[in-house]
Amino acid sequence: MKNILRIAIILAITALTSSCSKETNIDYRQEMRDFVVAISKNAKMQRSDFAIIVQNGVEISSMTDNSNGKLAAEYIAAIDGQGQEDLFFGYSRDDKPTTEKVSEYLKSYLSRIKSEDKVILTTDYCSSPENIEKSKQQNLSNGFVSFQATSRELDVVPATAIQNENSETIQDLKDVKNFLYLINPEGFASKQQFIDAICATNYDMIIIDLFFDGTEFSPDEIAQLRNKNNGGKRIVVAYMSIGEAEDYRYYWDKSWKRGNPAWLDKENPKWKGNYKVRYWYPEWQSIIYGNNDSYLSRIINAGFDGAYLDIIDAFEYYE
Repeated sequence: MKNILRIAIILAITALTSSCSKETNIDYRQEMRDFVVAISKNAKMQRSDFAIIVQNGVEISSMTDNSNGKLAAEYIAAIDGQGQEDLFFGYSRDDKPTTEKVSEYLKSYLSRIKSEDKVILTTDYCSSPENIEKSKQQNLSNGFVSFQATSRELDVVPATAIQNENSETIQDLKDVKNFLYLINPEGFASKQQFIDAICATNYDMIIIDLFFDGTEFSPDEIAQLRNKNNGGKRIVVAYMSIGEAEDYRYYWDKSWKRGNPAWLDKENPKWKGNYKVRYWYPEWQSIIYGNNDSYLSRIINAGFDGAYLDIIDAFEYYE
């Protein structure tokens, strides 16, 4: 009886070890690359001019552990732009300079991506006039298009002057000289007030959420948002998190909890209602793209010009 029990324990441990091994043997960086490539292919199959921009997670642009290694060619080809937060301000604290070491580390990747004819979009979190100006100049000197966010919540249109403001009609990401990142519309009383506030600006590109108070923007509303105040036109890009699930989205099931479904993981302690996901699971990916009810299809059908994919750096959590 003892031998039978011992064998049962050994088998159970072996099964558990095998299961854990399968998880630890996953190449989390490659899984994220593959995910982005699949999203891009699906989007461009529907609209060839649809822009795919990724935010943070610059390390997966390289196949090695440094920016000088072999480029992840298929991944680079799949993206049109790279977003980066906190490059010069906000990494440790809002309105505080990012350390030179961190800035140089990030720049080493960003410059390499830029050399592949990709647009670099940076968001520095700074509010003092002096730091806003420093951020603008530092980004400009590196050839990066920048936005100085005065609120980490990305919920206000800054009162500061727009860098390289122009009245041109922008139809391609490569022509963008400035942008507005405004994905939290809670401070606006209505969707029309939100639209009017943006139309009163002259930004070349805006990054907004697909939804306002749970209601999707319509193609007609997106057409309104393309209008600059000075008569020019801009491009409109939709924010979409692919590395975390959000419990306020249309796809959320109230019965869900960590581990059920299997791809749903721990809640992000910094952002309530946001949950880490095992992004390589087909069930999660089908929520993001590949069918008529997917997040990506909703964005495209609403008339957006591109998608801004966030939480690319989710691989760090699993590594």
